[in-house]
Amino acid sequence: MARPSMDTDTRPTRLYSALRNIKWEYLVAGISGGVVSTLVLHPLDLVKIRFQVNEGYGVTNRPKYNGIVHALRSIARSDGFVGLYQGVTPNIWGAGMSWGLYFFFYNSIKTKLNEGDSKRNLGPGYHIMAATGAGFTTLVLTNPIWVTKTRLCLQYDKPAVSTSSVHYKGMLDALFKIYKFEGIRGLYKGFVPGVFGISHGALQFMAYEEMKTLYNTYRNQPIDTRLGSAEYVVFAALSKMFAATTTYPYQVLRSRIQDQHRDYGNIRDIVRQIFKYEGIRGLYKGLGIYLWHVTPNICIVFLLYEYITNWKSNRPDNHS
Repeated sequence: MARPSMDTDTRPTRLYSALRNIKWEYLVAGISGGVVSTLVLHPLDLVKIRFQVNEGYGVTNRPKYNGIVHALRSIARSDGFVGLYQGVTPNIWGAGMSWGLYFFFYNSIKTKLNEGDSKRNLGPGYHIMAATGAGFTTLVLTNPIWVTKTRLCLQYDKPAVSTSSVHYKGMLDALFKIYKFEGIRGLYKGFVPGVFGISHGALQFMAYEEMKTLYNTYRNQPIDTRLGSAEYVVFAALSKMFAATTTYPYQVLRSRIQDQHRDYGNIRDIVRQIFKYEGIRGLYKGLGIYLWHVTPNICIVFLLYEYITNWKSNRPDNHS
């Protein structure tokens, strides 16, 4: 009987070694941060989406809001407190999966690029490369969930009086009906502006990493030194505001093409109509509320991310 080859004998060992080297804590950290921040801040996200698609022409049955507070009060008055969490299920799934996968892929790529040396400074170029790769992979996997979130957030009417040809009962019902009536293309509506939106995450993570590096360099300490909560909050907020104001128009385009109440031809058609009827300000509708929503959101996500990924160094037995 022929003896098994050494290559066959070492396969389980190599697989086990590969699995051990995967940083699962990044996946857990991203999911935790995404879920917690979404549960706390979803009402602002709901209002942001409604502001983004409110073009002021075309669809006449959209609710009209005078501002953030008026929008929140109007939704709560007409639909109750539950109405403020319309679309929260796909938002939780989407945020949890997106942050989890993004952090997981980003740190996996970054570890590969720096060859496992966390003290090595990759620089802005490689940070953007890692964030871009992570962003594209995450977008491919999560785009259908974001479509259902937008559709549910823009479902204004009760089933009995709905003017829309399709009413969604929830996330799974929306996924099924979108695929049934619009096919796979329906589930990937908004993918093109989403690809442009990858630059958002790339700029954010590049800025975040560079601020941490510059701060540690200024303090004459290793670049992988664990910082305090205040530093993480400040760097996360500043990097997010920088990325948000730079790339925000893609979010307006994505929300509008995913809107079930309008039928735009393509992205070029949306841009043409925005410039024709709303001007350049139309590309920034909802930016104010987005900054109100995203700043605490990103602080929660990054605080949990840094705490969970550094939990081993926080344990008492590591400081004894």
